[in-house]
Amino acid sequence: MSKKNTGKIGVLLVNLGTPDTPETPDVRKYLREFLLDKRVIDINPVGRFFLINGVIAPFRAPKSAVVYKQLWTERGSPLLYHGIDLKEKLQASLGDDYFVSFGMRYQKPSIKSALEELREQSVDRIIVFPLFPQYASASTGSAHDKIMEIIKDWWIIPSINFISNFCNDPGFIESFAELGRKHMQEEEYDHVMFSYHGLPERHILKGSDHGYCKLGSCCNSYNKRNQYCYRASCFETSRQLAAALGLREDQYSVAFQSRLGKDPWLQPYTDEVLKTFPEKGIKKVLAFSPAFVADCLETTIEVGEEFKEMFEHAGGEKWQLVESLNSNDTWVEAVKQIILKN
Repeated sequence: MSKKNTGKIGVLLVNLGTPDTPETPDVRKYLREFLLDKRVIDINPVGRFFLINGVIAPFRAPKSAVVYKQLWTERGSPLLYHGIDLKEKLQASLGDDYFVSFGMRYQKPSIKSALEELREQSVDRIIVFPLFPQYASASTGSAHDKIMEIIKDWWIIPSINFISNFCNDPGFIESFAELGRKHMQEEEYDHVMFSYHGLPERHILKGSDHGYCKLGSCCNSYNKRNQYCYRASCFETSRQLAAALGLREDQYSVAFQSRLGKDPWLQPYTDEVLKTFPEKGIKKVLAFSPAFVADCLETTIEVGEEFKEMFEHAGGEKWQLVESLNSNDTWVEAVKQIILKN
């Protein structure tokens, strides 16, 4: 081992993934890998295989490709280049005692390639930081699962620390609040919407602590029994953000987006809630997507454009998306502090 590598701490940043290009074949390839994950669609493996390969991927890929083309920039996929920017800024901030790598759960750069970078650096230990603020088996759990699957074959396995949840981390909350305040200084909004990616209700119940979860008032407080409940974490993030923004309880709503299939998903649904706002006199809405730390299809397109169109069609006047944290300096510092704590 070279002297300069001795004692280095490895940091592995992980995000969900993105197609290599917005063309239909690459989108289909991404969807297949993503949706075949047993933690994402938790049904019989044979049924899952035929559902994804025979129905969802063939029919959804062309439609998704159209949307990805709207999202794509000269630098490519925002989820990818924001992740690379975050990695580079974090590396500069942490200094030479750390080595930061970045991988995607699905597609490129892969988690395996990111882990190989750390192994080549002969790091003493690894801090795994999935960039999902609220724990879910389908996101954080899947990333941890994949990492353990890869590392189990290493002859030498260093100490590994997994960060599973940072839904109420002060730096994370302040990073989003800072962005929200800028918009609130420029415009007076009638209401704030916190929209989170949805999950099937069965995912929440499967992870419940001995039946604690009732998909209701059990999420009104955040405690040891529901600290890994995605729904409870979303409400906790919302309460903390609302407090940081000086909002009363009646000045914000929490809802869930991006549902798939016929099974019940976490409610209320964002697309249904926003349509009721104008009749209540809510004509100007500031919308956050606090489940995502980097802009992507679900933020820029779904919340930023599709929900805006729905809201205006229902009689709303202004729907403003708060951009995600991406690689802004406040967020980079927050990530650094989370790493140093771990």
